Order: sequence, then C-alpha cells, then structure tokens
Amino acid sequence: KKDILSGIIVALVSIPISMGYAQVAGLPVVYGLYGSLLPILVFSLITSSPQFVFGVDATPAALVGATLASLGIVTGSEEAIRLVPVITLVTAGWLLLFYIVRAGKLVSYISTPVMGGFISGIGCTIILMQVAKLFGGSAGTGELFVLIAHILNQLQYFNLLSAVLGIGTIVIILTAKKYVPKFPMSVVLMAVGAALTAVFHIDRYGGKPQVSAGLPKLAFPDVSVLGENTGDILLLSFTVALVIVAQTLLASSNYALKYNYKINNNREVLAYAVGNFAGALVGCCPINGSVSRTGIGDQFGARSQVMSLSAAFTMVLVLLFGTGLLQYLPVPVLTGIVICALIGILEFGLAKKLWKTNKQEFLIFMAAFFGVLIFGTIYGVIIGVILSFIAVIIRAVVPPKGFLGMIPGQEGFYALKRNRNAHPVQHTVIYRFSGNLFFANIDTFQNDIENAIKEDTKQVIVDASGIGSIDITAADRLVILNRNLRAKGIRFYLTEHVGAVNDQLRAFGAGSLVEEGIARRTISLALRDAGVDKPYPLENENGLNMKYAFVEAQERL
Repeated sequence: KKDILSGIIVALVSIPISMGYAQVAGLPVVYGLYGSLLPILVFSLITSSPQFVFGVDATPAALVGATLASLGIVTGSEEAIRLVPVITLVTAGWLLLFYIVRAGKLVSYISTPVMGGFISGIGCTIILMQVAKLFGGSAGTGELFVLIAHILNQLQYFNLLSAVLGIGTIVIILTAKKYVPKFPMSVVLMAVGAALTAVFHIDRYGGKPQVSAGLPKLAFPDVSVLGENTGDILLLSFTVALVIVAQTLLASSNYALKYNYKINNNREVLAYAVGNFAGALVGCCPINGSVSRTGIGDQFGARSQVMSLSAAFTMVLVLLFGTGLLQYLPVPVLTGIVICALIGILEFGLAKKLWKTNKQEFLIFMAAFFGVLIFGTIYGVIIGVILSFIAVIIRAVVPPKGFLGMIPGQEGFYALKRNRNAHPVQHTVIYRFSGNLFFANIDTFQNDIENAIKEDTKQVIVDASGIGSIDITAADRLVILNRNLRAKGIRFYLTEHVGAVNDQLRAFGAGSLVEEGIARRTISLALRDAGVDKPYPLENENGLNMKYAFVEAQERL
C-alpha cells in the first residue's frame, strides 16, 4: 500500500518538474510527461534497486538544452523535436556499450568534487536560464555572462503579478521543504496556480503551457537529422551517458548502503540504457535517476518498484484525462517549481565542507563549477576531470611522509611532528615514506633523507611499509643513495616493505640491496644489525628521564 501511494505522489510531483525539464531540454512540455511513463515502466522491470526512481531530470536536460543553444537550435522548434530523441538514442547506445564492457566501475574515476562542481554548475546555469520567466520574460540560453545580459534585457517586460507568483512559489516550496519535508507542496501550488488561472485568467501575464491529451506515439528517431553536428552529438551523448551512470549509480549505491541491500552495478547500467531507448521512442530527452523523487518515495515508505508501476499508471491517467487541467498551470508557477527542484541538486554544502577540510579539492570543485558556468557543460567536465588527474599526480608525487622516533615506555615508532613526547633514536634517522616510489618523487625521497643527516648520524632506516612498488629510476637512485651514505660511514636500511618490492629491486638490477642485507623485515631488525639494542638510547635522554621522574613523583604525591 505504501508503494502504491508513494507512486501516486511521485507521479504528481513529477508533472511540473518533468514539464519544466522538457522545456529546459528544448522540447514542448508534454514530452516531459511522456518521459515519465514508458521509460519509468521499463526501468522498473530491469533495475536491481527496489526503490530508485527513473525519470526526466535536471542534468541531462540541461546538457541537451545547452548544446541546442550552442548549435543555434530554437527551443520548442521542429528541429529540436526531431534532434533531441536522436540524442537520447545515441545516449542509450553509449550506455549499452558501457554495459557490454562492464563500465560501472568508471564511477570510481570521477571524483566527488568534480561531480559536485559539475552538477552545481549545471543547476546554476539552468536557474539563470529560467529566471526571466519568473517575472514574465522569456528563457535565456548560453553561458554565465550571456545569461546575465539576457536577464537584464528582459526586465523591460517585468510584470509584478508574474513576479509575485514565481518568487512566491519558490519561497513557499523552500519554506515547506524545511518545516514539512514530507508534504508535496509543489503539487498543491500547481493546483492553486491552475485555480487562479481559471478564475482570474492570470495566464495573460505569464503565459500557460500547451499540453496535448493522449498517450505518446512510438516512433524510431530520425538519425538523418544529425548531419554536420554528428561529432558534437556523439561527444554530448557520451558526456550525458557518463553523467547518468555516475550520478544515478552513486545515488543508488547510497540508498543500498542505507537500507542494507545490494544492487548489481552492471544490471543498473543496462536498465539506464533500456530506459533511455524507451525515452527515444517517445521523443523525450535523455533520462536519469532522480534523487529528489527517490527521496520523496523514501519519505512515504516506498520499498519496491511497485512504486514505479503505480507512478506510470498514474501518468497514464493524467495524459488521458488530466491534460486539460495542466493547461491552467501558469508559467511563473511552473518555473518556480522547476527552480526549487534545481536548487535541490546544488552541492554548495559539499563546497563548504571541502573549504574547511581540503583546499585542493575545493579548488577542483570550483574549477568544474565555473568551467560549466563560463565555458559550457562539456568544457566544465573536461576541466574538472583534468584537475582531478592533476590532483592524483600531486598526491602520488608528494605522499604523506615524515620522521619517526620513540616515546619512552611505549613500544613502536611514532611520528615526531604529531607526538610531542616522541624523540629520535640517537645517531639514527628513521624516515617513513607512504607512497609508491617512482621517477617523479625519488628526488623528494632522497632530499628529505640527505637534509635530515647530522654529523653524528650513523644509520638511516626507511620505513617503507607504504611503498608498494618502485620503478627503474627509483631502484637506480636507491643504489646511488646507499653508495653515498656508505662513503660517509652511514648504514642504510629499507624496512617493513612487501616482498614485491624486493622482486622489483632484483628485476631492475638493484638486487645487491637485498643481498647485502640493506632490505630488512622490520625497523627493530635494522637497528639490531646496526648494533643498537633495546632499550634504544634517545636524544636528550637525560632530560627525558628527569621529566618522567618528576611526573612519577607527582603521581606518588
């Protein structure tokens, strides 16, 4: 019963959202309703997720709408109606290819800051496109500066009643979302707007959508319309497919973890492919998993895809008998509902968290965000992904590292910088390097060690527990470093590493480090080989002994 009720509510909430996103994608609003029928139905029969909702959503619609604008195709034109389902079909093809090559694991290569910045950039771009419709103007296209100029230009058509309707809708929905999150306020406002139009004819101040009655007619998209734009459409569709997999699969996985069930990633990708193929047949834009509608279903207790079946059946009834009522929905109200849905996908909370915890990832987030806003969706993705790979390289080149010592009375070795009671072992440098050793970071490794050597240093011990592999450059430099230290009368040891590192040393011609006993199993064994036995003498040991004797005396008192 809860699934059936949830499906009805999800369908009703989907009406204004899907209509708005269809407009965003350059289609007449009725195609948003078509995309909330057959695609949802086929997805529910294939998915391994018992509660995730599929439908017309913000990011794919925004990507398509922005691309149509860049190609100079007018929103709602016959050219757009013919081209958009072709984009959906090609997207389905990419998703099917992802399924064949088991590309669900691609999600792990898209970092959270990139995805968050990308989606936030898309959301802000579409909000800016829609702003003028709140006060009686027309929707804009393009990137940040063009959109700002368009909004300023549309102020000449400002209508107070339209602005009150649009802005009031946003304020009411956001307030309700905060205090009564389970209440479907957008459905209520849709009904209120329709009633106001019927009684006071307020549509003359902001327009109303034209929604034709009847179920969608199935037709295979006309791929001949691609023409000279084939390259752009292939790249766009690949980006959309990647976003669908990443965004939907990540969100589905989060719900699976939350409610302790498992999903089949590859089967999910197949469900996305078939769902988008169904979307192409009804002429809709690419379709994505909807986090907002899934959340609504979750709030009302949905735990099976009976919810989606119920939603699809409800949409059938709406298309057959309810489209006349939908034509009374004022455009400012519809726009306000869409903007509220878009606000819900913005990841500024993530940006705030990154600012506090990791400035590098915050910059990646902002680069993807402004890349989308200023240069467009595809360039935003490219910028974000490139920066993510740069971040990976930086982490590999400069991994966590530091020097170790001992705490009197404690076993083991501790980072000197993080433990104020830790002190170096006399005449010994113990250096921990927590990353694979290769050509790009061997200089850092060598310089750290050489700079730490003092006049009385007799042994250098490397804690290589974090080194899983080395390359030929690192192997050669380890041999040279050992030779240079031996020339100064300093013994060199490589300890705690996995056996594969010894195999690589031999393979790269540095097997002498293993044969000569430089490679040791533990730090303690290296110290014993160097003639340093327990209890290990520590630097400033007399001062330490006096300190701890004083502490013991205080405890006795």
